[in-house]
Amino acid sequence: MVTRSKGAPVSIGNSPEDDRPSIEDDRPLTEDDQPSIEDDRPSIGRALQQARIDAGLTVDEVTTSTRVRIPIVHGIEDDDFSRCGGDVYARGHIRALARAVGLDPDPLVAQFDAEHGGRPSPTPAAPLFEAERIRPERRRPNWTAAMVAAIVAVIGFVGFTLFNGADDGGKGSHVAEGPAPEEKPSPAKSTSKPADPKPDPSDSAIAAVPKDKVTVKLSVLDDKSWISAKSHNGKLLFDGTLLKGESRTFQDDERVDLILGNAGAIELFVNGKKVEDQFETGQVERLSYTKGDPEVG
Repeated sequence: MVTRSKGAPVSIGNSPEDDRPSIEDDRPLTEDDQPSIEDDRPSIGRALQQARIDAGLTVDEVTTSTRVRIPIVHGIEDDDFSRCGGDVYARGHIRALARAVGLDPDPLVAQFDAEHGGRPSPTPAAPLFEAERIRPERRRPNWTAAMVAAIVAVIGFVGFTLFNGADDGGKGSHVAEGPAPEEKPSPAKSTSKPADPKPDPSDSAIAAVPKDKVTVKLSVLDDKSWISAKSHNGKLLFDGTLLKGESRTFQDDERVDLILGNAGAIELFVNGKKVEDQFETGQVERLSYTKGDPEVG
């Protein structure tokens, strides 16, 4: 005889024991069974953008402080790292932006590594150093600097040559006669009449002087004298010191202007005639002569 106790009906198909977890369900929960906590974290770009806004910074200000270009900042805040130029640069940009907005960069970099396949293995240092050592050996010579130096040297040489040529040409302009040493009696021609250092003006000497020009001849008889001679248009014919026994002759179409230092040591002929003015030793004279008789202008 079977007795039944009053109470809740018992299901024939499912016993109470069937609702208990099986032996397999008693195993401890693994990391895969744990609910993902990291999924609740904001994205890298969202975290950086929110921190920037909380800090009261604009994208331009962040760009100025980090030197990360504006398009890259916008891309990172949109979780687009394609403009960074690679994962290595992306990590560097994340660190720079995190420091600029006041965040700890390490968790964000770790999150980036987790989302992009982990941190790459470091590159061995030796090849990098080797590349840096070899690179200077393959640099080409700096031909630009060499060409500039050569051009400067050529210009300097040409300028120096032209300057010396112009100086010599200025001293030789309008000179009808050579310097005084040519007039000195030569020992080999002792039979000829020696040149008189103080010749008296003669008709032949006057006739030999061109009448359409101004001709001035200076001879230093004693000590030395500083001479400056210019043509009527201000061109410098001579500027220098004549020693005892030296002479210079100047010609111009209209006028010759002279400055004589130590005028007393100079003998002066103008248009073939000797100037009889008595100059004193050490005296400075400023004279101007034109065509015709030697009259001071």
